[in-house]
Amino acid sequence: MMDAFAIASPLLRLLDAETAHRATIAALKLLPANAPQSDDARLSVSAFGLDFPNPIGLAAGFDKNAEVADAMLGFGFGFVEVGTLTPRAQPGNPRPRAFRLVEDRAVINRYGFNNDGHAAALARLSKRAGGGIVGVNVGANKDATDRVADYVTGVSAFADVASYFTINVSSPNTPGLRDLQEPEALSDLLARVIEARDAAPIWRPLLLKIAPDLTLNQLDNIVRVARERRIDGMIVSNTTISRPATLHSPLAKESGGLSGAPLFDLSTRMLAQTFLRVEGQFPLIGVGGVDSADAALAKIEAGATLVQLYSALVYEGPDLVARIKRGLLDVFSRDNDSLAARVGKDAAALC
Repeated sequence: MMDAFAIASPLLRLLDAETAHRATIAALKLLPANAPQSDDARLSVSAFGLDFPNPIGLAAGFDKNAEVADAMLGFGFGFVEVGTLTPRAQPGNPRPRAFRLVEDRAVINRYGFNNDGHAAALARLSKRAGGGIVGVNVGANKDATDRVADYVTGVSAFADVASYFTINVSSPNTPGLRDLQEPEALSDLLARVIEARDAAPIWRPLLLKIAPDLTLNQLDNIVRVARERRIDGMIVSNTTISRPATLHSPLAKESGGLSGAPLFDLSTRMLAQTFLRVEGQFPLIGVGGVDSADAALAKIEAGATLVQLYSALVYEGPDLVARIKRGLLDVFSRDNDSLAARVGKDAAALC
């Protein structure tokens, strides 16, 4: 697979970022279905009532429309998250809306929840023959008059096919969406989606995805509400609207959410702060700048039980997943310890 990536990567770089991504999805849809890879038992993780073969997941945004979940599981991911999905199809923001910051190994996007809608994604997920953990990330249409109702609709629609749900209130590219992170609005949102989840014929874990740009007071309130509502986990974090002074790319001034290597420090500190506040009530997924085994391990030591990546695939290719897993196993063998023993061990030092 690395040979194919080495050949395709220069060609994809000739295309704008969004066109290259769509070409990648189209190519993945042509691949024969592969069963999820077998992993070393030392990489297995139990969280949210689910058994993950390894802790490395594909973050939402790559497979927006649930087109290639099985193909990505075949590359060795322990789980895949599709979406963000909204009840009705919507085009998102005007193009161009995705930019490679090559000098910074980063990406900026302002897609705005462009997707085919619930019905199309549900039809695809319903046809899946393979196993593996596939989460569904749900959001609200830009023009929704009741955004909370859109999240409730998503939970109800995918209850039969989702392994877990992610409630995405942290994208910076839908105006006003992050307002749902405010305590009163968040409490109402979680109450309503939990009610919908509990009314479904099959119980599914419910996770909340937050932004990395929160103040500590805002984080205090979010964690308090999440604990009060007894959600099953949190994902830390989405893209950032901040722009580190260290960025070199001339595209750094583009509006939208920044992901990739420059997000690593900010998202990892937010992860550690969240871990300390959660006090073990539920597990966390760490996201942001994971591009190596060392970066994945740092997320785990900051408090993540599982990690996700996406932007690094642009620069490293799909073999990155196997390299991370080998690297983690090397560390566990060298130090004679386990993944579980590492979770959160450096959280206090990072805060």
